[in-house]
Amino acid sequence: MSAPDRERAISALHALDPGVDREQWVRIGMSAKDAGVSLADFDTWSSRATNYSGERDVAQVWKSFNGDGVKAATLYGMAIDAGWKDPAKQRHNGHSKRQAITLTASPIRPQKTPHKAVKSVSELWAHFAPATSEHPYIIAKRGRADGLRVVPAADGLSIAGQSVAGWLVVPALSLDGELRSMQFIPPPGIGKKLNMPGASFDDGLFVVGNLAESARAFILEGIGQTWACWQATGCAAVVTFGSGRMSAVAEILRRRFPALPLVLVADRGKEVQCSEIARAIGGAWAEMPTSKPSNFDCNDYAAEYGADELAELLDKPKAPARRYLMLSAFDLLNAPPLRWLVRGVMPMHGLACMYGASGSGKSFLALDLCAAVADGAEWFCCHVTAAPVVYIALEGEHGFRQRVDAWQVHHGRDLPAGLRFVMQPFDLRNADDLRELADSVTASGAAGGLLVLDTLSRASGAADENSSKDMGEIVSAAAALQSKLGGTVLLIHHTGKDATKGLRGHSSLFAALDSAIEVARTDDRRAWRIAKSKDDSDSAAHSFRLAVVEIGADEHGDALTSCIVELDEDAGEAVRSVRLPRGGNQKAVFDVAAELLRDGKHMGEGGAPATRPCVRLDDLIAGCRGRLAVENDRVPERVRLAVTGLVNGGCVKLKDGWIWMP
Repeated sequence: MSAPDRERAISALHALDPGVDREQWVRIGMSAKDAGVSLADFDTWSSRATNYSGERDVAQVWKSFNGDGVKAATLYGMAIDAGWKDPAKQRHNGHSKRQAITLTASPIRPQKTPHKAVKSVSELWAHFAPATSEHPYIIAKRGRADGLRVVPAADGLSIAGQSVAGWLVVPALSLDGELRSMQFIPPPGIGKKLNMPGASFDDGLFVVGNLAESARAFILEGIGQTWACWQATGCAAVVTFGSGRMSAVAEILRRRFPALPLVLVADRGKEVQCSEIARAIGGAWAEMPTSKPSNFDCNDYAAEYGADELAELLDKPKAPARRYLMLSAFDLLNAPPLRWLVRGVMPMHGLACMYGASGSGKSFLALDLCAAVADGAEWFCCHVTAAPVVYIALEGEHGFRQRVDAWQVHHGRDLPAGLRFVMQPFDLRNADDLRELADSVTASGAAGGLLVLDTLSRASGAADENSSKDMGEIVSAAAALQSKLGGTVLLIHHTGKDATKGLRGHSSLFAALDSAIEVARTDDRRAWRIAKSKDDSDSAAHSFRLAVVEIGADEHGDALTSCIVELDEDAGEAVRSVRLPRGGNQKAVFDVAAELLRDGKHMGEGGAPATRPCVRLDDLIAGCRGRLAVENDRVPERVRLAVTGLVNGGCVKLKDGWIWMP
């Protein structure tokens, strides 16, 4: 595209008002791109608007224009309707009369490089006269002229066809005093504020008062509101040049003055925006009365009620709830005690996990736990607080139904009404699934209770459990679900190929848990223990067995069965107090011993009952080679240490070189 054609397109663009609504702004952008306008030119034009949302937003929208939308003719048509004179037609007709001076066609037009753009701003600023208190805008807003200038009355300067002669000029300065851009403000009733084309605000702002000596700083959209706050409180007040820049300016101030209290003062209708910014920077915000119309600001408030009333309103800003509370020792000692859903096992609020190898019985145990919580019944001698339960069953719908049937047949009654089930697919990392599940749970009245995801792998889609990134996303999603619903989220999960390492997948999962229940199986013996608890309590193993229950017959007359959880009464107190293996080596040695004992080559040796399988200690040492993370010459020592721990914990018996399970 030739330079004259590009200049023609830019000229047409600057004849239009960039402060239009977003739909019209996008329409103008599409036609401008088709006409040959560059992204930099479009951003320069857009930055003049008070609703300018920043270079990043402009660039993202610009990128979406693919040439299939509005064409260049639309740009020229809109510009002509706005009073634009097409220079191409003037050249064709032989006219050479120079038009009124505009920033886009004058010698001071900003260049592409930031250095030259800033230089143009500085040269123009130097050309303006210092403002006085007699300026109509300063009088109307009860302001002050300090630091401001005025475009000379005889100046031919215009922006987008609008003469700015006699307009007030507010500089946008960095905190180090470097001039970035300017805002032109007309006398009341003449028009809207205009920003200087071609110069980005960047880190520019304007301060009324002294930030370094102020007890707090107020952050506001325009100069009029800023004057009102400073006059009412005596505290520094900062102009952001539009609501779209409040966040950026607040962050700049927070970085430079980390201890300075910052208060965003919202125009009516901007309360949510200001509260979110305040939360992000650790500040506060002040609001205008809800009875006032949209865009009512603090300058309007001061005019109606007086500076003293405004000072009182600003003295009581709102602050977001703080996540971190500073507690004294007295506060700590008098805090309410930890509340339990299942005493010593699962907290009333948090993220928990029940995990074990396939076939360990963890899903049967989870269903039994859920029935106890929904019923408020004691569970394995632990006190239970009744709460609603939602069980998300993602593995084997038919088999799960049989488990429910078996529970009801065995207990001779229906499951508690407070226990609900969801059988449809669910993905933790799908935002829609997360939102819709939370909505359904809340609508059912089960929020604040226990939510079970069985299993975590089925609820994680195609995520890589060993990836720190993927597991981080899974944990964050589970935590978000818990935060949205309250109560406790219980994840049912597997151990990895090496059961000694606990939970399958990245270690960040275990770190994020408030409670973890490990389920283990050796032959027909099963037990669970607390692997992690909020009160750091240690846990003895709780033995249980799966009892087979006949629930009917199939179409061929064969019995249909499932299992229910029962306390292992035959184990006695000694067995129920047995601790499961602790530590990597103990677990590895225990697993190898279980494998060898299953072969049953030797019975009743070393004082074991006649029907009890036994294994030689030397054979156990040989079987552990390659299974422990040590050199081969250190395996015997490590196995003997692990066996000693297992014997002390009651997991195995050792006599005369023979090992067996008690």
